[in-house]
Amino acid sequence: MTPEQLITFATVAEHGNISHAAQALHLSQPAVSGQLKLLQEDFGEPLYQRAGRGVRLTAAGEQLLAHAQRLRDTFRQAQVLCEAMRGLERGTLRIGASTTPASYLLPYLIADFHKRYPEVLVTTSHGNTAEIVAALDSVDIALIEGPPGQELPLGTQVTAWREDEIVAIVPSDHPLAEAQGQTLASLGAYPLVLRESGSGVRQIVERAFARYGVAMRVALEIAGVEGVKEAVRAGMGVGFVSAMSIRHEDGALRQVRIAPAPLVRRFSILLPHAATPSRAAARFMELCVAPLVEAPG
Repeated sequence: MTPEQLITFATVAEHGNISHAAQALHLSQPAVSGQLKLLQEDFGEPLYQRAGRGVRLTAAGEQLLAHAQRLRDTFRQAQVLCEAMRGLERGTLRIGASTTPASYLLPYLIADFHKRYPEVLVTTSHGNTAEIVAALDSVDIALIEGPPGQELPLGTQVTAWREDEIVAIVPSDHPLAEAQGQTLASLGAYPLVLRESGSGVRQIVERAFARYGVAMRVALEIAGVEGVKEAVRAGMGVGFVSAMSIRHEDGALRQVRIAPAPLVRRFSILLPHAATPSRAAARFMELCVAPLVEAPG
């Protein structure tokens, strides 16, 4: 007994005629008769009887019909879902994003995606870069700060994405507030406010200080971009954030570019199961790498 035989049986029972069922199934009449014969042989007793030009189910056939109809209905529902997902009329997209892209890029990308595919359910998970990389098995696509920095699940594709500049931030009354650019040595003369371990920004800053041989006097380690900004406002020290995160600042903070060479990094897009991504993930990836349209600011 096979699912195909049961679906054929349910269709024959629905039409009451083998010829009509064959037309509905896009099969030849002998093919339908052959499937019914094999199904009947498995049961060892008649499932239907000829009745004029049609067929009538036996008692055994009536019992089997309920199961066959459920199978056929489930198959039809799966077909509908398949067709819907092919056109992205339905489906789910799970996005992971580290702090900066999650806060300053992802909302615009999701809004654009939703306009195009309004019936696709989008869910997001946020964390620092290390947390998002560790959770790749539970998302369809991920946006992170910088390279992954650790071993990735087999089959994950890494695509270099947009550029981002890391800047120092100070309160508006700080001695460096009006500076156009400062060396790491000058910035390191002040207490520093850093993101938590695992943050992409922190990794970039620590590597830069180490490269130039400048000691770091860390006054505070705090989670999240907003935490760093609030600590700097409170006078705890010089912070480091993405330039994106202060484009809407009200003047309480000032950004200081790092000289002589700005700290520039690239975001990365991680696509798990890149050989067979979901249609939703593939379309979202296309949106991400399309020519950049600046977000309102």
